[in-house]
Amino acid sequence: MLLSRREAFRPGYNPIVDRRGRNADMLMDFGILSLEGGAGWESGATDEKALLLIGGSAELSWDGGPGPVQVARGSLLDEAPTILHLPSGAAGAVRAGPDGAEFALFRTDNPGSFDPRLYLPADCRSEERGKGTMRETSTRIVRTVIEDSNAPFSNFVLGEVVAVPGSWSSYPPHHHPQPEIYHYRFSPEQGFGLAAIGDQGTLIRHRDTVLIREGQVHPHCAAPGYGMWYIWAIRHLEGRRYVNPIFLPEHEWVTDARAAIWTLPSERGKGSKG
Repeated sequence: MLLSRREAFRPGYNPIVDRRGRNADMLMDFGILSLEGGAGWESGATDEKALLLIGGSAELSWDGGPGPVQVARGSLLDEAPTILHLPSGAAGAVRAGPDGAEFALFRTDNPGSFDPRLYLPADCRSEERGKGTMRETSTRIVRTVIEDSNAPFSNFVLGEVVAVPGSWSSYPPHHHPQPEIYHYRFSPEQGFGLAAIGDQGTLIRHRDTVLIREGQVHPHCAAPGYGMWYIWAIRHLEGRRYVNPIFLPEHEWVTDARAAIWTLPSERGKGSKG
């Protein structure tokens, strides 16, 4: 399901997904917090919460924290994220820097308790997934911050992907029972991509959000010339925590580095298997 947005986000919190509204089956709230220079915001102490810095600079503070912490991000494509992760019962506060700040905010139910944590870029697990296969047409940077292995107390899996212009991502096609949210940005901003959600093809643009439900396969690609960045957030299910995707078996062969991939005749003999 595509939630399209053409205009810039207004100052303050901009709700996109409401777990108590028409998209309740996503089991999580999602929105964009857009703060002008010097503006402040407080999270309240309910719900498990994750604040991911999209851009700008800010001062972060939270219950039990060491005091205000300065964070900044200048490039989505080149810099790993900073994420403030808070349990229910702990509140957080943001004070934007002079040029403002933008955050993605996720919330969900979680009665469990855990210690608040600020994940800095150095804490991000980053990998070039797909490298060495498919003539690099699906090589992308996958950044994972919160996952089952390092946060078994959380109800989220949270990370980012940077897709190279003209390449595929979330590939080979896969699915999982847990709901997932993608939120996109393109560089330059007039860029676009294509997503296959289930059997439906969808054009995706800057600031769009896609909702992925149980069993829906969801590969997508960036148009040539345009870098595609997106957040991916998965909500664990009770008794069915997300660990790995389920690939469509008919497409798994492409992950073999020895697979014979068709190439242009003029490219044959240059190290490919043509």
